[in-house]
Amino acid sequence: MRIKTILVSQPKPQTEKSPYFDLAEKYNLKIDFRPFIQVEGVSTKEFRQERINILDHTAVIFTSRTAIDHFFRVCEELRITVPDDMKYFCISESTAFYLQKYIVYRKRKIFFGEKRFEELMDIIVKHKSEKFLIPLSDIHKQSIPALLDKNKIKYTKAILYRTVSSDLSDLADVNYDILAFYSPSGIASLLQNFPEFEQNNTIIAAFGPATSKAVNDAKLRLDIQAPMPQAPSMTMALDQFIKKYNKDNKDK
Repeated sequence: MRIKTILVSQPKPQTEKSPYFDLAEKYNLKIDFRPFIQVEGVSTKEFRQERINILDHTAVIFTSRTAIDHFFRVCEELRITVPDDMKYFCISESTAFYLQKYIVYRKRKIFFGEKRFEELMDIIVKHKSEKFLIPLSDIHKQSIPALLDKNKIKYTKAILYRTVSSDLSDLADVNYDILAFYSPSGIASLLQNFPEFEQNNTIIAAFGPATSKAVNDAKLRLDIQAPMPQAPSMTMALDQFIKKYNKDNKDK
């Protein structure tokens, strides 16, 4: 009755230093990684229906690398030449550096925060006269437009990509002891792919309050919750749960 298998609803880590690999070695686990969701860009036809003119804006706010990719994709497909004096406001320095894929970095006006949108907001407020465009997914944090509204920033929200469920049909006959989720979209994907899903003895782990709520809303049993004071990461929460579970079920 020991835990032997875990399915993580995210891409496989690029580095071998991931704590997931340490966890697998510590408990002799088989850990598989599979994104339950994927991102697809909106078509130019769909974008035109939003009635947004990119060149009406003097600045762009980027909250992720994905947003950068789809902004420049749409510009290319619509044959829009982004002016050299366009200003870019990025959520972090690493996101800002990613712009080098599309522009000559040192010749542009680029601003960035630490990691949180609230920190970037402090910089945006100092440039209130700009007309901002913010590329987003159809599923995004409502706190972002709320903060812009609160600070009376002139902006246009552009939905340039969407989050959709991955095809998981090949997992229909595969069972895991633990399913680890990182977003409400992951739970939605599970139920979309397997509408007859019955949890039974499957252990469900959720990261973040929104994901935990999605588990409860789906009438599923939430067994592992992170972050918590004693377990600030998913792998720490899994480690603590597995240690206790294996000990309690040692003789069963």
